[in-house]
Amino acid sequence: MISNNVKQIIESPSNGVIRKMFEEGALLKKKYGPDKVYDFSIGNPDLDPPAKVKDALKKVAQDDSHLCHGYMPNPGYPEVRAAMAKKTSLEQGIDIDFNNVVMSVGAAGAINVTLKALLDPQDQVIIPCPYFAEYNHYVHNHNGIVVGVKTKDDFGLDTEEIKKALNEKTAAILINSPNNPTGRIYGDEEIDQLVKILNEHGQKTGRYPYIILDEPYRAITYDGKKVAALFPKYKYAVVVTSFAKNLSLPGERIGYICVNPLNPEAKDFIAAAIFATRVLGFVNAPAVFQKVIKDSWDADCDFSTYEKRRNEIIEVMEYAGLKYIRPEGAFYLWVKVPDGWNDDDMAFTEHLKKFNILCAPGSGFAGKGWFRIAYCCSESSIINSKEAFKKAVESK
Repeated sequence: MISNNVKQIIESPSNGVIRKMFEEGALLKKKYGPDKVYDFSIGNPDLDPPAKVKDALKKVAQDDSHLCHGYMPNPGYPEVRAAMAKKTSLEQGIDIDFNNVVMSVGAAGAINVTLKALLDPQDQVIIPCPYFAEYNHYVHNHNGIVVGVKTKDDFGLDTEEIKKALNEKTAAILINSPNNPTGRIYGDEEIDQLVKILNEHGQKTGRYPYIILDEPYRAITYDGKKVAALFPKYKYAVVVTSFAKNLSLPGERIGYICVNPLNPEAKDFIAAAIFATRVLGFVNAPAVFQKVIKDSWDADCDFSTYEKRRNEIIEVMEYAGLKYIRPEGAFYLWVKVPDGWNDDDMAFTEHLKKFNILCAPGSGFAGKGWFRIAYCCSESSIINSKEAFKKAVESK
């Protein structure tokens, strides 16, 4: 008999709704043809990996040295960790040693390892809403409690709401910038305000909550926007990231954890993360792609295609009369359910299916009344969906 808790989760209508739509989209494409189905359900980047990644993979594939596919130290190959330390040093503006890095099985593995390292039972993790649906499960995996907090009308951080949510059980705040699903980037001023209240809380209680920076979309930004560097601002910060989105490698499951070297607990945190990597069953990140990204993490990437598609899907929304938040990064559009639907995003996304449009309901992201469009798809799907969206909005 399976776990009652898991049974309730998997039977919930909102569980795994993105993956379900992705699978449903494949069936609709077989039935109607791929050109007549507008699948915006999943953030599966459709740009090919850069040439530098492919060249690195060919090089690694030709390696037939003894034990080249064997175990390595649990945190990863030292030379790979050094490359990730260099990458993060450039992003954060401070010198980072390889000893502050643990390689991971994607960003999801990195988050789970980080939470395992930080949480005692019933510890709380604050997450600004809306947020990536799987965060709930990641926190619950380690007996933690998710505390969702409202964001501002523009989906920026509301530090007053975060301040209200802080207490002695607050272990961390999980920040995703650029954000999935809104595309919002948290600027320096917002980050400074967040750091101020966390430092005040730490000074008052003796417990400084970690800021977990989930940054797989860090490189995908528009209109000159940049993601703030947090390590120089706050000691108790840790980056969790992957190469799924920027290098278009979601299926290869390669990422890493990097803790702020200014953190007085850095050595203890890394030891805990190495232990968690082992006992959660990952053991280590995949050997082949550790070697691949060591030689290709700095590959030149052109994200102008995503920016073009962003502008095209915005034109579709304008034509259909739908309200949205203009993305500053990533490849998602956060769209308001039309008037007359009582903010029922589940019902409206079901309605969209009648027009062969697949979008993710906002309730799965703690964002009732909204829905998400993933525009990392073909331009033809975006352009050809124009009339279908218009008809869907005008009918009920």
